[in-house]
Amino acid sequence: MFLYSDFDQNLLNERVAQFRDQTNRYLAGKLTEDEYRPLRLQNGLYIQRYAPMLRIAVPYGLMNSKQLRKLAEISRVYDRGYAHISTRQNIQLNWPNLEDVPDIIEQLANVQMHSIQTSGNCIRNTTTDQYAGVVADEVADPRPTCELIRQWSTFHPEFSFLPRKFKIAVCAHQQEDRAATSFHDIGVYLVRNEKGQLGYKIKVGGGLGRTPIIGVVIREFLAQEDLIAYLDAILRIYNLHGRRDNKYKARIKILVKSLTPEVFAQKVEKEFLITQSNLRIEKSALEKMNNAFKPFNYQNLEDENLDNLFEQYPKFKHWFNVNTYPHKVKGYRIVTISLKRAGVASGDITAEEMELIADLADKFTYGELRTTHEQNIALTDVAQKNLFHLWKALDQVNLARAHIGFLTDIICCPGGDFCSLANAKSIPVYEAIMRKFDDLDTIYNLGKIDLNISGCMNACGHHHVGHIGILGVDKKGAEFYQITLGGNSGHSAAIGNILGPSFPAEDIPEVIEEILNTYLDLREKGESFLETYYRVSIQPFKQRAYA
Repeated sequence: MFLYSDFDQNLLNERVAQFRDQTNRYLAGKLTEDEYRPLRLQNGLYIQRYAPMLRIAVPYGLMNSKQLRKLAEISRVYDRGYAHISTRQNIQLNWPNLEDVPDIIEQLANVQMHSIQTSGNCIRNTTTDQYAGVVADEVADPRPTCELIRQWSTFHPEFSFLPRKFKIAVCAHQQEDRAATSFHDIGVYLVRNEKGQLGYKIKVGGGLGRTPIIGVVIREFLAQEDLIAYLDAILRIYNLHGRRDNKYKARIKILVKSLTPEVFAQKVEKEFLITQSNLRIEKSALEKMNNAFKPFNYQNLEDENLDNLFEQYPKFKHWFNVNTYPHKVKGYRIVTISLKRAGVASGDITAEEMELIADLADKFTYGELRTTHEQNIALTDVAQKNLFHLWKALDQVNLARAHIGFLTDIICCPGGDFCSLANAKSIPVYEAIMRKFDDLDTIYNLGKIDLNISGCMNACGHHHVGHIGILGVDKKGAEFYQITLGGNSGHSAAIGNILGPSFPAEDIPEVIEEILNTYLDLREKGESFLETYYRVSIQPFKQRAYA
């Protein structure tokens, strides 16, 4: 992984000292709330419903065991002993005291972590596939590209006060998109041209929120060395023409739609010609990025025959089949650890669990781990001979539920229990569904289904792109929930269709059950939920749900 230089570290240390002074001045009454707000937002500090919330950057979801242990320590000393993984692969603390935040970010800086640009109208954390660099069928490892974007965008003086927040995702896998790339302000796809040269396809104008839109391609092929110049051109056009009079119409997706993608692309190309030569990436910089993500020194292993263990331990077999994924190196598997358990909010992880996973990463991998877009954790380099021992360690602490990609692997925002923007609570609905569908045989019979829950139209739970989406809405002070069907965050991107009028919270588990029973009654042999839905459309589901 990329390690900070002395320059990087000094930059972080200076930011800590700067924010400490700003916070002290605010607490002493020398800065007003309006003056302090942009300063705290630049450092990832929100004011939530009951307490501040600090969002910690995990660039492209990659961290090491030392960093995870530090997060465990911070959560225990300065918070309530747990943290939350967001859909942008970041880590959130929900209960820090405002006066402690400078100390927290100083502790983070000691392990090359920070909270810079995790909020505010700037370029946020760049995300990518949690299996980046270790999975087959990649065009190339996307992490060097992500690191280039991180270095270019951090503290960029021209793009620190954009019309609205700005999100970039990078995808390199030809078969699967695990980063919802089409729903970002910029989607960067690694591709090769007819000559076999590595470069990028660029999408713009994607996003969720109040106006969900699928991004559109404005460049089919961009040379690798021109990436920063082209991204810079996109941001300049957005910064110049994006609306600042109405925050609900300030995202780049609204600008692209109003100008039309063709006109927007023309403006970007014109700006790109101006900046191309000055911002061209040197070959030495590309080599430096690639060297920072060299493959580990893997052992020379063969794929293990685990049949005897499978026969003895059926739970281990289910976990292997569901929670592990093929590695591009023979003898290894990628393991995803589920953080979705009844009684625990989606994506929440205790200090003790963080320390355990850090220990397991050191014992069974090369000391690295990934946070995922689906609010889980992945250990990407586990030798197959160690899988059973890893499973046993996880199973003992309720971290081995074998349901990755299935119905109860739910994406869910914190909702009204924490967020001051939410119209309704998300966690109780998540909890009710988890308990309703607690039988693994039932969810295996349903096949892979993405169920996503958001507490408001800001769509932090990505409900628009769930195969089944649940949106909290307010009806004269009462909490109701709208259902959408048919969303897809992958390469075949789609926005879900609204089923009809919203339901009260207590009805949601039964409504979901009726939707699933409709699918089971209508599916043809081998069909997934989405395939059945696209074949029969929404009407049969609507009739049954409102019968």
